[in-house]
Amino acid sequence: MSAQSRFSTAAGFAALALLWSGAASAASFGSSGDQPAAPSAAAAPADPTKLRVCAAKNQPPLSLEDGSGLENRIAVVLAETMKRKAEFVWSERPAIYLVRDFLDKKVCDVVIGLDTGDPRVATSKPYYRTGYVFISRANRNLDIKSWSDPRLKKLGHIVVSFGSPGEALLKQLGRYDDNMNYLYSLVNFRSPRNQYTQIDPVRMVGEVVSGGADIAVGFAPDVARYVKASSTPLRVTLIEDDALNGRGEKLPQRFDQSVAVRRDDKALLAEIDAALVKAKARIEDLLKAEGVPLLPAATKSAGLKN
Repeated sequence: MSAQSRFSTAAGFAALALLWSGAASAASFGSSGDQPAAPSAAAAPADPTKLRVCAAKNQPPLSLEDGSGLENRIAVVLAETMKRKAEFVWSERPAIYLVRDFLDKKVCDVVIGLDTGDPRVATSKPYYRTGYVFISRANRNLDIKSWSDPRLKKLGHIVVSFGSPGEALLKQLGRYDDNMNYLYSLVNFRSPRNQYTQIDPVRMVGEVVSGGADIAVGFAPDVARYVKASSTPLRVTLIEDDALNGRGEKLPQRFDQSVAVRRDDKALLAEIDAALVKAKARIEDLLKAEGVPLLPAATKSAGLKN
């Protein structure tokens, strides 16, 4: 989901499954000490009048305990369309742990905003498609649309999320080493190798606004709210889906988003699919109001982000 840090792995499904496995979720970040916290609620039989939503308490702008997160509001619309009440089961930890620590343990029943086709879960039909964006100050006139644009090699600081396709492509451009200390400074030099670490989306946008970075690369739902709120005019451009890794394999930049349930929860999935059709206009209104650029859903999922 957007709240799940929106990285993409070049290795595809296999690498993503490794990252999300119980043991590898710590190993992937080089840490054995980041153990899962106990769920905040005990598993209970499903109440057909409620939709139990797994959600992170503090993962702005997507999930917040006051319900103002984009994915929280989408969950409420979905539940209302299903003639249920959204009941959020909150996690103190980052959203990347929701499937393993909450959904799989039947503490809650749905996760909003996972990539279509995520192998850990059963996913609904896509309810929207979007992608990574380049963000720059409007007065710079940086009409960069693709990672193949040669101007990227000549820019100053470039902000990318750790573990993202942007990080991989920055390395491929030979620009990572001269940006590494800068990127770590944005997380107070907290290494992602030892613990889950990510640059706050509001900080990414703020670096562009302040001139600390020439350009930022973020997943659109993560940054749209902050771009829209900026008093400094910003240019936001969806990145062309033409990036290749060093082996000549496609490194996706655009993704379909789905609601996730447990793989054996077929009845609930069917109910969600039906409700998403009815709720399409309301959900798209939320996304547009947030400032998220929308694309036509792909016929086949192009890859996964974390």
